[in-house]
Amino acid sequence: MRLDHVSYVASHDQISDVVNRIGSQIGTAFVDGGIHPKFGTRNFTAPLLNGQYIEVVCPLDHPATDVTPFGNAVKKKADAGGGWLTWVFSSSNLGKVEEKFGRKAADGSRTRPDGSELKWKQIGVKDIMGSGELPFFIQWLTEMHPSKDGNSVAKIAKIVIADDEQLADSWFQDEIKSGLNGVEIEWVKPELNDGDKGIVAVELEVKKKNIRLRDSKGRFKKGN
Repeated sequence: MRLDHVSYVASHDQISDVVNRIGSQIGTAFVDGGIHPKFGTRNFTAPLLNGQYIEVVCPLDHPATDVTPFGNAVKKKADAGGGWLTWVFSSSNLGKVEEKFGRKAADGSRTRPDGSELKWKQIGVKDIMGSGELPFFIQWLTEMHPSKDGNSVAKIAKIVIADDEQLADSWFQDEIKSGLNGVEIEWVKPELNDGDKGIVAVELEVKKKNIRLRDSKGRFKKGN
């Protein structure tokens, strides 16, 4: 299991501006990831070093947005003003994760503008809706990966998360910690984030300079 990507939500009207802003900050162009037909969302992705990437995702006017866990989570976050949604870990086999959750992973796919299709399975999205500090899990079913879509100059250095439990309520605490691949997790009190749990900032290292991407509301006061 390893850290695969971080996910940021924008509204459909704002996604182009968000993609351009973050892309200019980290010196990396986003690519159009296409539509997730099963979830009623679409995304843009930017490749990062260490086989990771950033996703900016928005809800669509689509029935699946309201009835699927991922679509619903994205819609609720967008309606609340957008910002960091979650962090995601990938595994070559989700069998152990499915056993713990007591359910099968959901199939996901998207077709990129060039016609190529990415497929995966994901699980744990239902749980991030009530606990924004927890990641969900993905298993890629195709060899193509968003971290290979372009030149990477940035890497994830730190994820700042508001939470008192510090993964104590996760079944996969040890696996998550061992899969960070050098990424630091800074835990802060939810009180610093208006009482809300979840990711409040992601810090990227770009050519030996650290860039901190905050939550859209800018509520987190500690640091730069």
